[in-house]
Amino acid sequence: MTLKHLLSRSLILVAAVAAASTASAAGVIKVGVLHSLSGTMAISEEPLKDTILMMIAEQNRKGGLLGKKLVPVVVDPASNWPLFAEKAQELLEKDKVAVVFGCWTSVSRKSVLPVFEKDDGLLFYPVQWEGEESSRNIIYTGATPNQQAIPAVEYLMNQMHVKRWALIGTDYVYPRTTNKILQAYLEAHGVNPSDIMVRYTPFGFSDWQSIVAEIKTFGSEGEKTAVVSTINGDANVPFYKELANQHITAEDIPVMAFSVGEQELSGLDTRPLVGHLAAWNYFMSVRTPANRAMIKQWHAYIGSDKRVFNDPMEASVIGFRLWVKAVEKAHTTNVDKVIATLPGLKVANLTGGTAEVLPNHMITKPVLIGEIRPNGQFDVVWKTPGEVPGEAWSRYLAADKDVIADWVHAKCGHYDTATKVCSGQ
Repeated sequence: MTLKHLLSRSLILVAAVAAASTASAAGVIKVGVLHSLSGTMAISEEPLKDTILMMIAEQNRKGGLLGKKLVPVVVDPASNWPLFAEKAQELLEKDKVAVVFGCWTSVSRKSVLPVFEKDDGLLFYPVQWEGEESSRNIIYTGATPNQQAIPAVEYLMNQMHVKRWALIGTDYVYPRTTNKILQAYLEAHGVNPSDIMVRYTPFGFSDWQSIVAEIKTFGSEGEKTAVVSTINGDANVPFYKELANQHITAEDIPVMAFSVGEQELSGLDTRPLVGHLAAWNYFMSVRTPANRAMIKQWHAYIGSDKRVFNDPMEASVIGFRLWVKAVEKAHTTNVDKVIATLPGLKVANLTGGTAEVLPNHMITKPVLIGEIRPNGQFDVVWKTPGEVPGEAWSRYLAADKDVIADWVHAKCGHYDTATKVCSGQ
């Protein structure tokens, strides 16, 4: 056989393999999963990866989507914020995923946002966050400040008569922006700046002795004091241990946490933490048929009835179901058509209500406040009567009081309703 014939046969073989690969790809829909499976955020993010894999498996048992099998593409950005952007780019440009479910911290979301906008990808972001952003390419299924932080502070102020405030957080965009909003809210409600203590620590911080001692001193000056915690990741474990070491109880100085749920408490002796609080939009202890069914499904999927389910996991379920519904309605996974279809879509949440995608790409959510039980679960002590619409921009910041996001009519993420000007979000 001549060299010419060999080359010809090789080219035919390559073409055949490529055609087979294309045909195979045409029969599947790739779904990106962008969560840290190592590093300081793995404690929180790995369960979200498992949640999306469970939902993909369930959808495939139903026959897939648009007659195609869903195939997960899982990557580990390893709690490394620049690596989130690299992995997002790989998912969109190399793996050609139809959608991505991912990120926990706002710094990781900020890292990937330009990638999704440049490559016209679609990200569902499932964690509580600071607002002050709205992207056409992101659906935010976690709580905005008016769906978590503000109601939590109102509860402490009105129900527990708190007068002094220790705002303690991890040093990145979510705690700093959330606390900026909370400080503006507190001062607008008559709190003296001297009655507000603010401290930040790095990711993975473990040496809490001096800061907890400072909190204890701050709370010993005769006025009811509370900690508002935006501590993220595995730093929560030594923080709560140090509270117990210094005998700070919920009766003395209650902690209201925004990033601590069932998963973060699962490795702790929670008996000394009984009575401390968390504000979320879901708790595993909520008794509804939908929640019982989801927990049963989760335990069967994960192979353990001891694994917990938490708020960002519920937000992941909501996001996945909204995406499926949008694809079915649009009859395509085309990102532009799916994005156009999403506003106004509704799915049931696990607490007995409805999650609706709003024109600003936030969703409607109930607000729940829970007390820590000895078993690491929460007793719901307060909740809103219904769902609260998420607000992209905080009315408590002077620069944003007239600003909204609206991707349906104004087609703008930062629209000033007073000047009628879109300023480029």
